[in-house]
Amino acid sequence: MTVNRRPTGKHHGDLRNALEQAALALVAERGPHGFTLAEACRRAGVSVSAPYKHFADRDALLASLALKGYEEQQRRYRAATATSTDPAEQLAAYAAAYVRFAAQERALFDITFLAGLDKGRHEELARAGAALHDQLLPVARAVVPDREAALDLLIRISAAAHGLSLFLQQNMLPRGRDTLAAVEDQAARTAYALIDQQTQTSGRRRAGPGRQR
Repeated sequence: MTVNRRPTGKHHGDLRNALEQAALALVAERGPHGFTLAEACRRAGVSVSAPYKHFADRDALLASLALKGYEEQQRRYRAATATSTDPAEQLAAYAAAYVRFAAQERALFDITFLAGLDKGRHEELARAGAALHDQLLPVARAVVPDREAALDLLIRISAAAHGLSLFLQQNMLPRGRDTLAAVEDQAARTAYALIDQQTQTSGRRRAGPGRQR
């Protein structure tokens, strides 16, 4: 997912997009904390006063990009879960798509999850995160109908995929397991393992306290 770029390099007719494009490039180079709003202006080729027509400060600019990150995730996860009607396969596909998003859209991933944006101030980000949750929780409940158990399952699958994404980014994986394809596969296999574990645990709970654990 990329922000549209004006081919002429003249940004005044599309100032918001020009600033977002510049910020994405700077985040890709330096991380979400490594640049100022003035640097984004210089990269976009506009005056330092220009962004205030659209963004109150640097965090507002990053929040706009984080929202695009959430929207791109929602699109990708919807496409991933649409590849099967089996809920376990859907969750495994979601885990693989999570890793793929983090690798292919690293700047957006870093902005969305590592910029430290205040969701109390930027409530649209909280709503976007809730929309992702609302999209995926029914899939988890098709595996384990109990809402709390399903939520626990979804959180654990997401946490595993997130951790694997960071391991890949930071070159923390053994040789042979450090490719995007290998990490996608690892995320999917981890999802299946967590699903098996959760369904077995839920089955024991439904059987009552008299069943051996």
